Amino acid sequence: MPSEHESRPRVVLSFDFGQRRIGVACGDTVSRSASPLEALSAGKDGPRWELVAKLMRDWQPDVAVVGLPYNVDGSDSGMTSAARSFAAELKRRFLLDVALVDERYSSREAEARLKSARESGERRRRVIPGDVDAEAACVILERWFTEKT
Repeated sequence: MPSEHESRPRVVLSFDFGQRRIGVACGDTVSRSASPLEALSAGKDGPRWELVAKLMRDWQPDVAVVGLPYNVDGSDSGMTSAARSFAAELKRRFLLDVALVDERYSSREAEARLKSARESGERRRRVIPGDVDAEAACVILERWFTEKT
């Protein structure tokens, strides 16, 4: 039986961490759906925390989900430790529960979704890299929802 805390609706922000951009999506535990928000720029010094803080103020999430970039064989990639560090800093700065999700192939899935939407006429403007990052964050969040059941 779910506890009272688990059964209340919770807002979730999802992050597709990258060195140049960080894709962001939002969802909730009631609809269990994800919507792309944006791609935050990152610089040589890492994430632009002021942009992350603005998202936190605007959305007031209960949970954050961060995609972990593994190699095809499941071993850590060069970016895995950077994504873990980003997740730890999210938890430290914003006092949030942070979940980690395997993000393998999330960008490919995001590209395929966006291409399909463009071909069907559902999406009119061309796809730019930030769109793929935000859609990949949706894929990551949807995987988290699936894992939670």
